[in-house]
Amino acid sequence: MIEKTGVPPIKSQGIKTKLVPWIKSILTNDFDGTWIEPFMGTGVVAFNVAPKKAILADTNPHLINFYTQIANDKINPGVVKTFLQKEGKILSEKGEDHYYYIRDRFNSEKNPLDFLFVNRAGFNGMIRFNRKGGFNIPFCRKPDRFAQAYVTKITNQVAWVSSVIWSGNYQFICQDFKETIKLASKNDVIYADPPYIERHVDYFNGWDSKHEEELFQSLSRFEGKFILSTWHHNDYRENESIKTLWSEFQILTKDHFYYVGGSEENRNPMVEALITNFNATSKQYEFPKPLQLELFKKAIKYGHPTTAST
Repeated sequence: MIEKTGVPPIKSQGIKTKLVPWIKSILTNDFDGTWIEPFMGTGVVAFNVAPKKAILADTNPHLINFYTQIANDKINPGVVKTFLQKEGKILSEKGEDHYYYIRDRFNSEKNPLDFLFVNRAGFNGMIRFNRKGGFNIPFCRKPDRFAQAYVTKITNQVAWVSSVIWSGNYQFICQDFKETIKLASKNDVIYADPPYIERHVDYFNGWDSKHEEELFQSLSRFEGKFILSTWHHNDYRENESIKTLWSEFQILTKDHFYYVGGSEENRNPMVEALITNFNATSKQYEFPKPLQLELFKKAIKYGHPTTAST
């Protein structure tokens, strides 16, 4: 039986949805420490691993704020459904003018629901900010973007993430990756998914060779287990940091096709790498289709939200 992969409500370029089974396949069954992510991004890996304890951090405050609001039950399926139905109706009537109105409102007020709106109505599901910290992705040019089926899908995604967060002890922190790694003990597992060097920049998570070196030094000193996602090579070039920094660790590779970039010529197959400091054996698996949970098909038991910090 193929294990299904859950999809979070926030989309992003380079999201690891299709790589989740591979990452999970190298984890040991006896892990009972804290799952720590210095670059949580959309949270897709953590929410599918679903550990009992997790520290999920990122330098992008909008990602942390969105998931903190879910943890505190200020954002829940009902709130999301009402919001997207309302704003989606206006979008269908006014078109891109309303998208840019919400985008301006988000850049001014930083409302996490507005962040969800521009993320799901922006071009190609991308997250990108200008040098002043303003979200600058253009409209996807689909005025009827938030049709009922699409709203239901997003609502289901929020319900799934809520159930994962509330079933464990999850902490969300906005901070630099080096500070997050310092929080880890030898019994914990660090999963690091930094912006891919030489691949893309969104200004909240800018990345260059200096950052890569700092990450290498931090993870090399860590006494517990770590897993690092990065790119190995594509048809045109190699990731030089594999040879200059990470070659002393175990490197697993697998072909992957990324739908990243505004044009088709920028969407190329790439060999993905998982780098570990332990003897990882990848079990056999198949890439499943991402799971879209049906909110009312399977009852979800809600508990009290855990306390989350920013």
